[in-house]
This record gives sequence, structure tokens and C-alpha cells, in this order.
Amino acid sequence: MTSQAELDAPLPSPYCPTRIPAEDEARVAEIKQLLKANNAVLVAHYYTDDAIQQLAEETGGCVADSLEMARFGARHDATTLVVAGVRFMGETAKILSPEKRVLMPTLEATCSLDIGCPIDEFSAFCDAHPDRTVVVYANTSAAVKARADWVVTSSIAVEVIEHLQAKGEKILWAPDKHLGGYIQKKTGADMLMWDGACIVHEEFKARGIEDLKRLYPDAAVLVHPESPEAVVKLADVAGSTSQLIKAAKTLPNEQLIVATDRGIFFKMQQAVPEKTLFEAPTAGNGATCRSCAHCPWMAMNALDNLAGALREGSGEIFVDDALRQQALKPLERMLNFNA
Repeated sequence: MTSQAELDAPLPSPYCPTRIPAEDEARVAEIKQLLKANNAVLVAHYYTDDAIQQLAEETGGCVADSLEMARFGARHDATTLVVAGVRFMGETAKILSPEKRVLMPTLEATCSLDIGCPIDEFSAFCDAHPDRTVVVYANTSAAVKARADWVVTSSIAVEVIEHLQAKGEKILWAPDKHLGGYIQKKTGADMLMWDGACIVHEEFKARGIEDLKRLYPDAAVLVHPESPEAVVKLADVAGSTSQLIKAAKTLPNEQLIVATDRGIFFKMQQAVPEKTLFEAPTAGNGATCRSCAHCPWMAMNALDNLAGALREGSGEIFVDDALRQQALKPLERMLNFNA
């Protein structure tokens, strides 16, 4: 039964983009000057805060998913890459561009998928199943990538698994069990799963999305496949961040319910300014917030620590060269496959 508190709760508000506030203009001017002085380019993930994404665009950088971030950084002529995201993204940039200095606003920004797949346990898991091709999600440490045969992002994971399945290969997949389950259902591949999950996407609630659909029956539902199966089943489109933005542009619906980190809304609203975007609920009914869909580690990327990294050279990423060369092999397979 619906409680009185739920009935009295305010209706969900559509997304409203935020611009860099006037009080931060001096900090922004400093960062722009430091980027030029350091021959640096800012590469930001879709899940960072609006101000970081806006700054990346204004300075000739890039706002993208992890695959395009890696590509952009590798081909850009800047000698310093400033990666606004989480640590594995900085590591990937360094693996692909060892000659460049790679800085991050903070080295504390990690990922629950990375944390949940420690290299010692993962190596033992792989050793126990030597007959399987090891495919890991990009959201992993350099050490885990080095242990893999393939690295994939969510934008090409299905295609890579289909390719391997056609060759008769059995798969060992890590670390996201929800994305792995989604891929397995799409492809029918023989996949052995690591038991990991994203702390943001795992919190999306099917019931909450169904309730929101009752309020906005003409809205399309867009879901990232790191979400639980019950949520993915409600999707009109399931896909990676870049695929969801593309779907937002191609779908005729004027309202969109989006089940991924709210950081994506900055670029999605740019792509479809005429459409209304709603955050899919994460909190259970009666909870204090209807959606808390923002990665706490992505939120660590801020203007102040971005300026500090450029000013002081702090937050530099280093990857052991032997490890880098080993991790480069599965990354290059991914990039060549998707070339």
C-alpha cells in the first residue's frame, strides 16, 4: 500500500543544467591559463560534474565515454593529459600515451568495480579456468587489464563477445555481473562471471521507474546495462553512455527517463534541448531522496583540485613499464577491433 508520505512527496523535477557560477570565474580563468602553460588538454568523462564538462568543452578538450577519452588523449598533440574521471581512466591514458604526463584532479577517485576486483583474487580465478578467454571491462586496474586477453567498454562489449563466441571461445568475464548478464542474454555466450557491481547503477529500482512511467506514460526509458536485470527489462533502449545519448536524439519521445549517473544529463540535454529529462529513481519509496545517482568518486573532480593538479603537478599517474606493456595488448585489441 502507498503510504501518506509517498503520496505527499513532491513530483520528480526534470533536469536543469547548471553553468559555472560567477564566483568560480577566477578559478576557471586560472585553469585555462594553466592548461595553456602546461601544453595540457582536459579529458572529462560524462559522469563528472557539469562545470568540469563545460570547462573541457570551452578549452578544446573532450567529454566522452571511457573509450573515446582514451582515443582522444592518445591522438591529441598535448604533452600533458588532465583526466577528469576515476583512476582507471588515468591509468588507461598513461598506458596508451606513456610519453605524456597524465594528471588527475585527485588520485582518490576510484571505482567500486575496480575495488571489487583485486588482482590477487582475480589472477587466482583466471588460473582456475585456463580454458576460458579472459575479457575484462574497462573499469578495472592496470594490473587486471594486464591479466586479460581483451578489454572492452560497454559500447563494444556485445560485439566483442559475439566475435569470440563465433570462434567457439568460452568467456571469463569481470567484473560487472549485471553488464555480464546483459551481454550473456544478448549473445547466448558461455560466460563465467565475476561478482562485481557499480554502486550507482545497482541502486536503480524497477518499481520506482514503473511509478515514474505512470506519471509520464509517453516517456522513453533509457538504461545503462550496469543496472540490475529487472531495470534493464523496462528499458526502451539499453546501452553505453554514448549509445544512450544517441538514442535520446533518435527516439521520438519528448520525455526521457534515464537510468545512469546523472552526470550524463549535461551532454544529453545539449543533444536534445527540446526534450525533458528525468532521473530514474534509485531510492526506495519513502527514502530521503528519490535519486542519488551520482558516483561519489566522480564527484571528487572539482575546479579547485583541477587547478591544483596543474599548478603543482600533483595527481600524476605512473604505471610500471612492464605492466604497461602487458596491459597495452588487450587495450590495443579493443581499439583495433573498434577502429
